[in-house]
Amino acid sequence: MKNVLYVPLDDRPVNLDDVVRQGCSAGLNLITPSSADLRNGLDTVAITSGSEILGTRKPIYGSTANLRQFILDRAASVDGFIISTDMLAYGGLIGSRRLRECDSGVYPDYDRSVTRLLDVIRRIKQRYPSKPVYVLDTILRLATTTYVEGLTYDAYVESRELMGLPRRSCTRFDDILSDYNISDTGEPYGSTTHFDKEAYYNTRRHKFKTNHYILDQLTRPGFIDFLAIGVDDANTQGVQINEIRFVEQFIDHALDGRDGQNPDRAVILPDADGLGHSLVARMANQLYRNGRKQRFSVQYYGPDGSTIINPYEYMSVHDNLLRHIDMVGGRHVTEAPDIEIIAITGADEASNAVHRIQTNGDNSQATLAIDFVGQGAANAAVTDALLEQPVTGRLLGYSGWNTAGNKIGIALGMAQARYAFLISETEEFALEKALQAHGSLLFKRFLKDYNYKAVTIAEIRAYSRSHARYSNVPQNFTDQHMLLFNSPEDYSHLLTMLREQMQAHTTALASRKAFVGIDSTSAAANVKQIQGSTWTLAAYTGADLELNDPNFKWGRAFEITLQPSVMF
Repeated sequence: MKNVLYVPLDDRPVNLDDVVRQGCSAGLNLITPSSADLRNGLDTVAITSGSEILGTRKPIYGSTANLRQFILDRAASVDGFIISTDMLAYGGLIGSRRLRECDSGVYPDYDRSVTRLLDVIRRIKQRYPSKPVYVLDTILRLATTTYVEGLTYDAYVESRELMGLPRRSCTRFDDILSDYNISDTGEPYGSTTHFDKEAYYNTRRHKFKTNHYILDQLTRPGFIDFLAIGVDDANTQGVQINEIRFVEQFIDHALDGRDGQNPDRAVILPDADGLGHSLVARMANQLYRNGRKQRFSVQYYGPDGSTIINPYEYMSVHDNLLRHIDMVGGRHVTEAPDIEIIAITGADEASNAVHRIQTNGDNSQATLAIDFVGQGAANAAVTDALLEQPVTGRLLGYSGWNTAGNKIGIALGMAQARYAFLISETEEFALEKALQAHGSLLFKRFLKDYNYKAVTIAEIRAYSRSHARYSNVPQNFTDQHMLLFNSPEDYSHLLTMLREQMQAHTTALASRKAFVGIDSTSAAANVKQIQGSTWTLAAYTGADLELNDPNFKWGRAFEITLQPSVMF
């Protein structure tokens, strides 16, 4: 088994638990820092007066100094590196958004404490030049983070709205930094009510200098073998656009790119929580196949992806798919693919998509599916159609979770990593262990993306909102921080609700045709090994979820830990 050092974006399951399990499904042992050093969280203390809450404070960020030392200590014993610069430099994604009272220094000497952390990447590449070093970085999102360092949901709404308004077009680095508040008409935008606009711009300047440093000081000289840049919660206009165009021009002019991308060195696209999945896939392909590019084709069921630009993104679904294919180390083709992407963009086309998946199964064509119909959660009609088809259990990747970019990164990452392993590995124990990991991850995607995100979460939110602890918290805000806004007794009840319902959903999902196997020749099986045109299958025999699983992550309804296990 190959060992890969992995520093995630933060400790949410989509960036940590799921990526570690994806690695296992591809025979990779992802070595991660301690949970204490990765721990992230919203404000932990409520400031109250009687029945009212006056504010919140004391969030949790990762330990950057310990993370730096972890990388140095483990560098000699691993085969490759995947490092989030947001975690390394800022203690996680929410840490990178902390409002700053003061502007930082002049680039490149803008903040020695941060560049010293980032320079550990230079050190490990100099010491171990043959080991692949992959880095994930993000362009700062438009909005502030709700309930971190006292910021409210009103601040989130106001900041996202203001930062999404058009800005004056700039191409020079210094002009971008100085013109954040200048509209496309050349006039400055007005004052804000719920957050400190200038502090936000200071944060944005600092983060963009970090983006530039990673490109200019680490990627351009070759200390980073591949850089994945995700634009977090984006828009087709606003304060991010000049930054995005600057990065694209840098890739073209300094990294031998074309049209703002270089599939061999750096790619920028709308995503954040799918970047870990994508880079694990690229790593698997590098370690098993020496970087040989797998061929991907795309079949749309519903509107063509080139006609769709989803909320929180700035490029079409099709362009985003193409950029993700580049990111995982693949190549887009129109015929004879190694892996076919079934992109479901219309609920009325679900049955046709499933028919295509069945045909692919009959023809031993590796396939992944993405549900683009649901906005933030899997669509009911699409999910039902998939689960009624036994061959769905063979999918190499699937997702219906959150933004379009997230869905692509998760599903494509799963499939590419798994495929590289399936066609390379021959040892029986390794095949068995990876099979169980992939089957469990595929099962989890349906259990979480639909059963939780489209069904159970509604009941959790309803109970939380009807049992607000404080009289002045708007009802629809309560479930965004249940640890603070619900009483301990109500939180305990919510946790019991969650676990009881997910137990029931696990049992029901395990009985669907996609996960019911009779014997090793049953269509309701997962792929254990691929040798040329011969596929070895293993039938599903059941699924289990421990009674103390799941749990709410960061004390909010949006995200849960969830670790089901399937048996073969």
